[in-house]
Amino acid sequence: MNIDQHNLEIQKNLEAWNKKPLLREIYRGFYDLILKWVRSDLKGEVVELGSGIGNFKSVYPKCIATDIFPNPWIDQVESAYNLSFQNNSVSNLVLFDVFHHLAFPGSALKEFNRVLAKDGRVIIFEPYISLLGLIIYGIFHHEPVSLFKKINWFYKNGENPDEQYYAAQGNATRVFKDLKIERFKDWNILEIKKMSALSYVLSGGFSKPSFYSIEVLPIIKKIEKVLDLLPLIFATRMMVVLEKK
Repeated sequence: MNIDQHNLEIQKNLEAWNKKPLLREIYRGFYDLILKWVRSDLKGEVVELGSGIGNFKSVYPKCIATDIFPNPWIDQVESAYNLSFQNNSVSNLVLFDVFHHLAFPGSALKEFNRVLAKDGRVIIFEPYISLLGLIIYGIFHHEPVSLFKKINWFYKNGENPDEQYYAAQGNATRVFKDLKIERFKDWNILEIKKMSALSYVLSGGFSKPSFYSIEVLPIIKKIEKVLDLLPLIFATRMMVVLEKK
């Protein structure tokens, strides 16, 4: 993705964000889930990778907002594979809908481990591919699910990991289902939470119209609690929390 394509998508998302109070309220709920896992007692920066339109900073102003391209609300440009932060200098890394854009997740996790302080955390919020998730993301989303495409864990020497645009919405579902010891030997896995996020699905997200008004949100939230009991059928979102050993 070049900068023009990136900024076009950013502009569309900004317009949807400003027009849809329902979407903002739903995201506030997502951010509250993330904030519960942020280690504010550790020394070091709290960094969001792939900040997009910069929403997370509105609930955590101390966060350093980063992305692969500059924008007025972005504090600094960063690549997940080659971060500018010093060793052990970051307390928390937040990735919201970013992990499925990492073509080489092992290389990224290795870099995250380098910059994080001991007990520092990576908080990942991603699509989850259940039966419902497969329908939602497979039919109604422009990015591929790629449930059966090979995941290249590391990039090769001399290869530029940021050269090509990459998206595979099923990657987090696949990677954090098969918790191989050698892949996660440097991490404690604190949380893998799967949720239906029906309120988000029916909101239409950033690209589709909403199927309900904000006044109905409390009712939808009650339905979510029931659907959450059957994540393999109904989950469309997952949150993963890793802690550096």
